Amino acid sequence: MRRTFRELIVFVIASLAFGVLHAAGDTWPSKPITFVVPFPPGGITDNTSRLLAKLLSAQLGQSVVVDNRPGAGGSIGVESASRQPPDGYTIIYGTQGTHGANLALYKNVRYDPVTDFVPVHAMSETPLMLVINPSRPFKTVPELIAYAKANPGKLNYGSAGPGTGTHLTAELFQTAAGIKMTHVPYRGSAPALSDLMAGSIDLMFDYPAVVLPQVQANKLKALAVTSKKRLSSSPDVPTVGELGVPEAESTAWGAVFVPTKTPPDIVKRLGDEIAKAIVHPEMLQATEKFGSVPLAGLRDAKLGAFVKSEMTRWRAVVQQSGAKLD
Repeated sequence: MRRTFRELIVFVIASLAFGVLHAAGDTWPSKPITFVVPFPPGGITDNTSRLLAKLLSAQLGQSVVVDNRPGAGGSIGVESASRQPPDGYTIIYGTQGTHGANLALYKNVRYDPVTDFVPVHAMSETPLMLVINPSRPFKTVPELIAYAKANPGKLNYGSAGPGTGTHLTAELFQTAAGIKMTHVPYRGSAPALSDLMAGSIDLMFDYPAVVLPQVQANKLKALAVTSKKRLSSSPDVPTVGELGVPEAESTAWGAVFVPTKTPPDIVKRLGDEIAKAIVHPEMLQATEKFGSVPLAGLRDAKLGAFVKSEMTRWRAVVQQSGAKLD
């Protein structure tokens, strides 16, 4: 009798919990959603996020508002967002930095990319382009590598900030090529490119959409792209694989996450809506302009497994390069 009564209580509690989850999914969203983007306004990351927010707003019937919270390679914004209520009203933009390399790069990262988040859906991935100041004595990747080996630490490379794709890609290139360069971080790509064109730094890895106008104006020289195939927008620029450093192949990626314990119904609904948004004609036009590729189908557990593999990959890169940030 006691066992039957106990089983009845368990059944009632489980039913109530199941009902609450379904109620949350059925009524969500009933108010605006905050989309935390842990990087400064402007640039490809922010522009892509704002377009996704616009499309999701239309699909969900509620405003999705971008909240830029930059700092520490995205760690500050992501850590703050991970502490928000798991109710579906805070969504987070994550990258290979925030959910891959930052735990190895920074001493005091106060979140766990696996346990503090539920993976929802990936957005897109983008290769980067290696560009140099045209006045430098090297004109090809083999010449650059030879110069760097003869002058350890003398070459300066700029980045849009510590932990960004522009930084991590350069670290990966150094490890793959067996060279050592000096990192000069900036607050965004624009000031870094200005100094590169002025000759204050030697080279940089950045998104094709950002640097190609300067390459076409002969203010910068493109040496390679980090994709497996040449880009249709710049077919004369070889890949790093063609130039003997296939280990430097890399893409910067973005994905959407929510705080852990967010109801599964909400996660599924949000994932379904993002799946529609990333193949929307307006988004496809934007990703093509940026040289990006939508990551259709990379969601839920598959995205979670991808994040774990990226953590392993970038930890090894950071450890081999010796890069450390406060």
